Amino acid sequence: MATIKDVSKLAGVSVATVSRYLNKNGYVSKEAGETIAEVIEKLNYRPNNIARSLAGMKTATIGLMVPDILNPFFPELARAIEDAANDYGYTVMLCNTDNDSAKEQKYIDTLLHKQVDGIIISSYGIKPEHLSSLQKQSIPVILIDNVFSSDSVVSLTVENERGGELAVEHLLERGCSKIAHICGPLSITSSRERTAGFENASRGTDWFTPSLIGYSDFTVHGGYTAMLELLSIHPDLDGIFASNDLMAAGALKALQESGKNVPRDVKVIGFDGIGLEMMTPELSTIAQPISELGKTAMDSLMGLIRKESDILTDQVFPVTLIAKQSTMTN
Repeated sequence: MATIKDVSKLAGVSVATVSRYLNKNGYVSKEAGETIAEVIEKLNYRPNNIARSLAGMKTATIGLMVPDILNPFFPELARAIEDAANDYGYTVMLCNTDNDSAKEQKYIDTLLHKQVDGIIISSYGIKPEHLSSLQKQSIPVILIDNVFSSDSVVSLTVENERGGELAVEHLLERGCSKIAHICGPLSITSSRERTAGFENASRGTDWFTPSLIGYSDFTVHGGYTAMLELLSIHPDLDGIFASNDLMAAGALKALQESGKNVPRDVKVIGFDGIGLEMMTPELSTIAQPISELGKTAMDSLMGLIRKESDILTDQVFPVTLIAKQSTMTN
């Protein structure tokens, strides 16, 4: 098995130069970098990450914590993060937490044991004490879709409240006169913000009442049961804004089983913009920039890992209305 000394000897450079090239830390001339790359490929050299970590160097590994890998939003996000990580020469350890706080702590302990260089957390059950334990270990962290105002951790979110307003405005423009909302768990920042957007756009109308808000858990089944309950209270509703696309899919199923035609009788819009092209009718949605979120998360984390960014600020990304068949006019 080739060693770093073999690479330096064949490339005609010092071991320190090869090390700087591998770690992307410090100056390496373009010519030397090209030569080292050729030698690495020729020798099929692979850095010993365990040895590197014991020597106080980077392991070129990060952790990614998500709450539910069955929700298509998170595989899309993970793919974007992995693509960006690959460009940096990093690998990603995926941790599916199932919204379980104890499981999240177990994953954090495992990632610390594996000596990852940083962690991206897009998990709803994460608690301030989890973040504190990481900060004590000097592990760089980026949060996605969650905010802890009391902690000095960078958060990447989207315009959730504005997205809720856009959804209601779109349904009103399409002729709806009584709109209900299927809300996600109120313990989740994004869910609360989307519901606030719904309330902002609905208050002042002659049809709004708090009973038009149903509560669910960001799953297809949750959307299905919440939709049936809303129909039992408001059989005359003609518009639905679901706080994510999976709940919207469940709502569509419940409406169809209840004899409601979508979009003729009830128009439905979701939130996230995940790939649900096979759904009939195709779902209108408020789309998040998932790829941009993932890439920015990885870029920001690398800035922290390399200590290139002393101060990073929270970022809020815009959302986009995508109108499809589920909100078509009659």
